[in-house]
Amino acid sequence: MSVKIYNTLTRKKETFQPLETGHIKLYVCGITSYDYCHIGHARSALAFDMIVRYFRYLDYKVTYIRNFTDIDDKIIKRAAEQNTTTEELANRFIDEFYVDMDKLGVDRPTMEPKATEHIQEMIDLIGELIDKDMAYPANGDVYYRVGSFAGYGKLSGRKLEDMQAGARIQINENKDDPMDFVLWKASKPGEPSWESPWGDGRPGWHIECSAMSRKYLGDTFDIHGGGQDLIFPHHENELAQSEAANNKPYVNMWIHHGFVTIRDEKMSKSLGNFLTIRDILAHYHPEVLRFFIFSTQYRNPLDFSEAAMQNAMTGLDRLYECLASVDKLSGDGSPDTKQIASAKDITKLTSMEERFQKAMNNDFNTALAQGILFESAKAINKIIRQLDKQPSQKDVDLLKDGATTIVKLASVMGILQEKAHDYLAAKKTAMLNQIEISEEEILQLIKERNQARDEKNWARSDAIRDQLLSHNIELKDSSAGTGWTIKKD
Repeated sequence: MSVKIYNTLTRKKETFQPLETGHIKLYVCGITSYDYCHIGHARSALAFDMIVRYFRYLDYKVTYIRNFTDIDDKIIKRAAEQNTTTEELANRFIDEFYVDMDKLGVDRPTMEPKATEHIQEMIDLIGELIDKDMAYPANGDVYYRVGSFAGYGKLSGRKLEDMQAGARIQINENKDDPMDFVLWKASKPGEPSWESPWGDGRPGWHIECSAMSRKYLGDTFDIHGGGQDLIFPHHENELAQSEAANNKPYVNMWIHHGFVTIRDEKMSKSLGNFLTIRDILAHYHPEVLRFFIFSTQYRNPLDFSEAAMQNAMTGLDRLYECLASVDKLSGDGSPDTKQIASAKDITKLTSMEERFQKAMNNDFNTALAQGILFESAKAINKIIRQLDKQPSQKDVDLLKDGATTIVKLASVMGILQEKAHDYLAAKKTAMLNQIEISEEEILQLIKERNQARDEKNWARSDAIRDQLLSHNIELKDSSAGTGWTIKKD
């Protein structure tokens, strides 16, 4: 089955075909390192982590480049506020970025170049654009001549004449045209600077990705990714300057993930709804955040709320509980023992991987892929409920193979990567630490309640439920028995 990807450039899903058979070259815009990472950064890192994992699952070689912007206006401003250097500030938050990514289990890219380590490559690229009259120096700055590139606006779908008519751009006498954008900025007192043919200065934002992607991936590569907020102007400008310099298509496919909102509002420090990755991981297991993010297809908006995280945690727990149930099984070793599993449930398990691939091949539809994992877990649980004390070896082998496949496929999304028993034991310990009653007391009360229900002593049964509720313990009755959890406010 072929992988179909929505290409921002063409605004449609296309069958993906790498330029080099079996080898995918991917570039993703990384963080500007001046602060702790928020949930939007988590979505970006996890989305492309998932995409790379899936391609590798399909046996592609992937060269994955993700850069660090370690010099820009925000970094300069924040360093001045903290009375430190831009280098110290940027490197400190790069280190903090790795702390967050490691907790989330994000695999490291092939290379993570820093902008300040590629100044010469940027100067060379700017020089090529000046030689082609696609850029021009002006009082120590260098600007890209937007009007000279016929394809400007093709990525974002904007027309240059409309942008010019509606432009609200600060007057800059150095520019030939208000739409022109800066490639090189003349140095200002107290700011970091590098030597160049146009005087001391530093690069503009857009030029760094063009220079670094060309160095590590070539003039044309397979996929460029980032958030939807980068389509314009950042990626539009990247495309324009790269194609003007190289006289070749820049990127075959552009992938952009959707925005993250907090309770349907744009995330903002001023609104008091700004959530860092650390804020979230202080309350939730990293796989819960992963599960939540992949419960929505990457291009769609993602709204963060406590209710959504609770649902993600419940879903993840259900999958781990299924795996733990399979771990406890053992067959009778006799091939003659009648198999319990129905043909329908057997098909659900044996076709799981094919159905998972079909979902993922449709523009990495992780929401549908999660649903397939749940269907498979449901089939496993159904078979387990039907098994007698000595299940057939065929049933046990089927269930264990199914559980192994669930873990294998879930690894594409970076979930179910712990031993089921360890995950559930740690969760139970964390829950018990929040209440003033022991697990032994809880289980004893559940036993007494079950006895009361058998005797139809509903008053006693309700009294025990209320007693546990007074300790914030909520009971959950099912065909498999009575479980408990901590009641959420």
